[in-house]
Amino acid sequence: MKLGIRILLGYFLIVGLAGVFIQRVFLAEVKPAVRQAMEDTLVDTANILAELAADDMKQDHIADGNFARRVREYAHRGVDAKIWSFRKTTLDYRIYVTDLNGIVLFDSTGRAVGQDYSRRNDVYLTLQGSYGVRSTRDIDSDERSTVMHVAAPIIDNGKMIGVLTVAKPNNTLQPAISQSEKTILRWGALLLFLSLAVGLAVTLWIGRSLGALQRYARAVTAGERVQPPVNGASEIVELGQALESMRQKLEGKQYVEHYIHSLTHEMKSPLAAIQGAAELLDENLPDAQRRRFAHNIRSQSQRLAELIEKMLALAAIEHRQTLEKVVTIDLGELLDEVINLLEPRLQRTGISVRRDIYPPGSALQPRIRGEVFLLRQALINLLDNAIDFSPPDSVIVIKSDFSLPGTVKLSVRDSGLGIPAYALTRVFERFYSLPRPGSTEKSTGLGLCFVQQVAELHHGQISLRNCGDGGAEAQLSLPADPG
Repeated sequence: MKLGIRILLGYFLIVGLAGVFIQRVFLAEVKPAVRQAMEDTLVDTANILAELAADDMKQDHIADGNFARRVREYAHRGVDAKIWSFRKTTLDYRIYVTDLNGIVLFDSTGRAVGQDYSRRNDVYLTLQGSYGVRSTRDIDSDERSTVMHVAAPIIDNGKMIGVLTVAKPNNTLQPAISQSEKTILRWGALLLFLSLAVGLAVTLWIGRSLGALQRYARAVTAGERVQPPVNGASEIVELGQALESMRQKLEGKQYVEHYIHSLTHEMKSPLAAIQGAAELLDENLPDAQRRRFAHNIRSQSQRLAELIEKMLALAAIEHRQTLEKVVTIDLGELLDEVINLLEPRLQRTGISVRRDIYPPGSALQPRIRGEVFLLRQALINLLDNAIDFSPPDSVIVIKSDFSLPGTVKLSVRDSGLGIPAYALTRVFERFYSLPRPGSTEKSTGLGLCFVQQVAELHHGQISLRNCGDGGAEAQLSLPADPG
């Protein structure tokens, strides 16, 4: 399982459990809080009614006096009140009064007159001088039928003469409780959704940053030119930069070691030829042999100079990750410049160049974006290679292809014998070279490798193939200028 998915699932689990826990805590506190508020109200109500009932209780008219009449009238009052989001249409207080023995003398519902309530906590505790309260089910099997009873002593001249109890069903609070629960659940669900959305966004952000770092690491492993990630979590960006720095140091060390080894190996052959020819020149030789050995020294020295020059150029480009001086380039003009530079070689060999790089049906030259110097050197190497393998008095054909949108494909085709099958997969290797026709000497083996590096640096490609009717064709693909 991917790290991003693990982070997301872990975050979902933590937020989900936290949300459920918080909601349960809130819901568990709603009912007690509402009932506490109701009990507080019942305490005030019971005490004020106890004061109002004191005169009738003292005169033994509690069942038929003014207090009883007013309470009965209260029970028959109509009410239609909108309390916040729910409507109240009934009056729910039950009021009863007991004497000092706990016998019910008055009941607003009329159902308990004469009964002994002395063992009921509201009456019993009040008669004992304590706070009297109880919550009892009206129906034993129905938990929702609980009724809260709050009692207050009836006092006359500092002495208790009775107990007044106010009762109210707890289920009358259910609309308020239900509304509170709905509100809590609704806002809890919204907050949970927002938390999960934020978690998803953060996880995707971190996952994208890790993905960029992972792609960078894979590209480095594959030897591709790539920059470390610059967007995303700062720690991941710093890690990418640290990896890039480490990669450059390691590659630099390995690169130097590899190049020193390769350079010394490739220099052995021309140096040995120069040394051998120089030793022979010390002897008395005929003029013809002397001239031949002197020519060998010059040619091997030239090969050695080319080898060093091209290795320095290749080393410079292989360590570059991006282009520096990017401009719009007219490919036709650049190709004309390259042909002019190689005109002396072309004239010596009698080879001509036929170029056709205009887009079909258009008079405009193809344009690309890149570095002029690098692309000029790449084209010189391609044309040089084509000249080396072309027979005298032949034609090199340069064409362009615009069949792929956004890409200019330049092909350079010679009229030689083609590339041996065993060499097709190795022509772009560093120092790999084939003998030139009519000569036993090889090139430096760095030209096509340099062209490949230039193509990759421009986000293009280079390929080499044999043509069916003879000769070899190099195809250089480069991104076209979007303008």
